[in-house]
Amino acid sequence: MRRALLLTGALLGGAVTLAQTAPTLTPAQEARALAIEKNLRCPLCDTGESIADSRSTIAVKMRESVREQVAQGRGDSDIYVYFSQRYGNFVLLDPPKSGRNLLLWGAPLAALAAGGGVLWAFLRRSRPAATLPDEPLNDAGGFDPYLAQVQRDTRRGGDS
Repeated sequence: MRRALLLTGALLGGAVTLAQTAPTLTPAQEARALAIEKNLRCPLCDTGESIADSRSTIAVKMRESVREQVAQGRGDSDIYVYFSQRYGNFVLLDPPKSGRNLLLWGAPLAALAAGGGVLWAFLRRSRPAATLPDEPLNDAGGFDPYLAQVQRDTRRGGDS
């Protein structure tokens, strides 16, 4: 009986200690913290999972840190800078659009433009030039002397 009471007291004491360390957030702060958590990658997860979805120990600690910083009133960009300084830009699911990261953002657009240019050049080159037949045919498929005369006149420059 005494063991059960000690065990219950230890569990409740741990829960109280945990509740005291976790900051209480308003609904707006809670939504902001969740949005930040969804934009941070778990450094241990190979699948690129956000810390909001990960169950790893480091993700739990990162979520606690995000909540503490939101409760302290730090801005979103300050929180992202804090984590990128600790873990590198790898931890950001939406990396900044500056410096070497411009290559990541610009490469798909450059590849699309290059592919369009190659396709345009291929289609332009493969189209045969339109030529007039030597002997014009009428609608029935036979030789049309009148149309032949018009073509001869237009080739000479319209002199009659």
